[in-house]
Amino acid sequence: MNFIDVYFSPKQISNPESSSPSPRKPEWVLADWVEKNLPIRTVDPIPATREQIALAHNRGYVDGVLDCLLPNGFRGRQKDVADSLPWTTGSFLSAARGALDNGLVACSPTSGFHHAAYESGYGYCTFNGLMITAMAVKADGSIRRVGILDCDQHYGDGTDEIVKQFGIDWICHVSHEYGVSSNTNANRFIDGLPAVVRGFADCDLLLYQAGADQHINDPLGGFLTTAELAERDRIVFSVAKEIGIPVVWNLAGGYQQPVERVLEIHRNTMAACVAEYVVSEQ
Repeated sequence: MNFIDVYFSPKQISNPESSSPSPRKPEWVLADWVEKNLPIRTVDPIPATREQIALAHNRGYVDGVLDCLLPNGFRGRQKDVADSLPWTTGSFLSAARGALDNGLVACSPTSGFHHAAYESGYGYCTFNGLMITAMAVKADGSIRRVGILDCDQHYGDGTDEIVKQFGIDWICHVSHEYGVSSNTNANRFIDGLPAVVRGFADCDLLLYQAGADQHINDPLGGFLTTAELAERDRIVFSVAKEIGIPVVWNLAGGYQQPVERVLEIHRNTMAACVAEYVVSEQ
């Protein structure tokens, strides 16, 4: 690979009344990667349709949120938030299809997925782009099994709820707080991570949430240093490539101030991705 494809549209950006930087973060992250001359290529995503979003959510909930009749994951009904949601989910779905096409990796600079349940959203999450993507690519006939490695600091409870809602047995979901390892022991987490990634060997696609809120200084995290987070990403990408599973990854959480600290963590994730898939391929 000569570039890492990053699926981004300015239409993903919104400005809810919230302390979370997540709705605005994709634009800042992309600008940082360009400024640092990382070998990325921006690709226009295709917005998700209501029908695709409803693969993982109650259709009444989907229509209610997008029509600004029901509260979104920020507990508001702002139109710019509603308008951004098909693009945010579409970014991740488009990136997943890109990773399946190239057989290696693609990036979606998105957050705000894993707390969204079948007919509700909270915790800055409105629609569960992880589950929408898994169910959409399954419906395409592209895959048999999907792995979800959620290394946000917080439990992907909405993801589990949707899996249970539909009785899905073809998704392997490992959420950091409930399954990767202890959420306070960095050495155990890092040492155990290669085996966790190898556990997805029977999957056809890995969805990886590379959360910056696992950082030890994050106000809503965390227990890993900057260097340990970089090692986390190196392990995920290198083992995934070793076992031959395509990876689509996103930003997930990150709440430190100033935001430059979060941008550094996401930059390191992209650098680890580049080192595995671009530099090693030259």
